[in-house]
Amino acid sequence: MPNGQWPRTIVASLVIGLAGGALFWRGTDGFRAVTSEQARRVAIAASPRSLPAVDLEDQNGRSFTLEEYRGRPVIVDFVYTQCRLACPLLSDAFQRVARAEQAKWPGDVDRQLPLLSITFDPEDTPPRLREYAGHYSADGRSWRFARVKDQRDLAQLLRAFDIVVIREPQGGFQHNAAIHVLDVQGRLARVLDLGTPSEDVARAAEGQSR
Repeated sequence: MPNGQWPRTIVASLVIGLAGGALFWRGTDGFRAVTSEQARRVAIAASPRSLPAVDLEDQNGRSFTLEEYRGRPVIVDFVYTQCRLACPLLSDAFQRVARAEQAKWPGDVDRQLPLLSITFDPEDTPPRLREYAGHYSADGRSWRFARVKDQRDLAQLLRAFDIVVIREPQGGFQHNAAIHVLDVQGRLARVLDLGTPSEDVARAAEGQSR
């Protein structure tokens, strides 16, 4: 295991757990959060959740909506560019999926599984997203980094995905983290753990292609 990887994973897991606990404490009886999260994921898999229509802007300044992906499953996560714990782990996971898709469908972006990373930091401008995306070789086509254009729409999008974001006094954020699978109808259909292997992520997406 590379030097420093294990401690970063442990710390990130603690941060994710604390943020997730803050979210589920509000809707559960005490520390039954883990059981509640499992039940939530089962419920979403059984009955996919519709998502709000919001305008997005990617790292290249192009405007789009989730509706553009309709007809294809999509993998979604929520990050911010100044994050030093959970977000790099999410982006590493997405990079592994992206590389596997590129190897499977070399040069054919239209057949590669779309990946979408959405920031919740209002200071993440397209140039900042483009710089961050460059660290992970995100091409802006099969894998896009984006922000919500109207910050008033951000809260409802986070609620739809059950993402909790807590601003820290130092200027960063605590937040829960997961990998989300949208089905061909644009609904939230699966929620996967951060550590899910890339082949299992792709398999979960393929299961939503019908």
